[in-house]
Amino acid sequence: MSERFTAPQDDALYLQMCAEIEEKLRRAAPLYTRRYPHVSTLPAEGLRYTPEENNIWTSSFLPGMMCLAAKRTGGAAFLQYKDDYLASFKARLDNRIGISHDLGFLYTLSAVALYKLTGDEEARALALRAADMLCERYNEKGRYIQAWGEFNVGTPYVKIIVDTMLNLPLLFWAGETTGNARYADIATAHAHTCADYLVREDYSSFHTYLMDPATGKAVEGRTHQGFHDNTTWARGQAWVVTGFALAYTYTKEPRFLEVSRKAAEVFLQNLPADFVPYWDFTFNDHIPDLRDSSAASIFTCGLLELAQYVDDAEAARDRAAARTIVRSLYDHYFLHDPDRVGVLTDAIYHRDTGATCVIWGDYFFYETLLRLLGGDKCFW
Repeated sequence: MSERFTAPQDDALYLQMCAEIEEKLRRAAPLYTRRYPHVSTLPAEGLRYTPEENNIWTSSFLPGMMCLAAKRTGGAAFLQYKDDYLASFKARLDNRIGISHDLGFLYTLSAVALYKLTGDEEARALALRAADMLCERYNEKGRYIQAWGEFNVGTPYVKIIVDTMLNLPLLFWAGETTGNARYADIATAHAHTCADYLVREDYSSFHTYLMDPATGKAVEGRTHQGFHDNTTWARGQAWVVTGFALAYTYTKEPRFLEVSRKAAEVFLQNLPADFVPYWDFTFNDHIPDLRDSSAASIFTCGLLELAQYVDDAEAARDRAAARTIVRSLYDHYFLHDPDRVGVLTDAIYHRDTGATCVIWGDYFFYETLLRLLGGDKCFW
């Protein structure tokens, strides 16, 4: 498989990509201070983001990109609205708006990132409040963090979802910064439960799993955004690769490394000719459908995280694959207009919404570039 991935390391190109993204961010900064981009309009309507209320799971990705830009360039201008970000995310916790498993996304890429960059104690306190709220969603019997809805209330079951793997770093960070082992214990237990049920024997993945909140027992695998319960949603598989690689970074539990490695093999085997996956692995170049560039960008972050821990040959393959995917994304899916915030076209939120730009795909693409340029795990 490694012979498919031929793109060389090209720092000059990565710097050019960063410069294009950073110009978009400079122009966007005044427009998204307490409201944030989510999913763009369709291509026929210009692929334009509109500011959305801070009540959905994606609100942190634009502040996260600003923090990445500040980290890479040292430019204070990218953080000129940091007080607005913190006020917005504080109000969200104060009013318990949109509380779910996605507290990790929301506060790692806003409050934790700002604390790591600036040492702002208000940001640290805000992130710890979010970590505490995320722990409130932990079911002790089932050893899982509930995804959506009121805690322990379902009809009759509740769900865990694979996306939660990328929310666990908030808890790992909280454990490190406070010395309180309970945060990491909950995160580690949830990761094991995900490995038990969301990851199939062949290392493909379910998107969701039904859980009985009264007993904690697992019921059956389902999907929310994939093609079918028993297919593999591309973005979900990317969450598995990246989430378990990060879980291994924090815990060094061999099982988590093995899950990430084997899930990465599944993802690589399902890449089409241009290296950007279809939105579900049901589809391929012989049975085509819509692509999902956001799944590709999440996956490349995971590959680069994973490459730190595997043998030299596998690491070389993983890095070459990441470079090859990034090159294809830039050549075929990159939106060059500096007045449009979106970075990658042909991303999928839900299949029925069509191909758009999505802010999480833009974020992970930019983070991948920083990793290729020698960055660490950024703010995770």
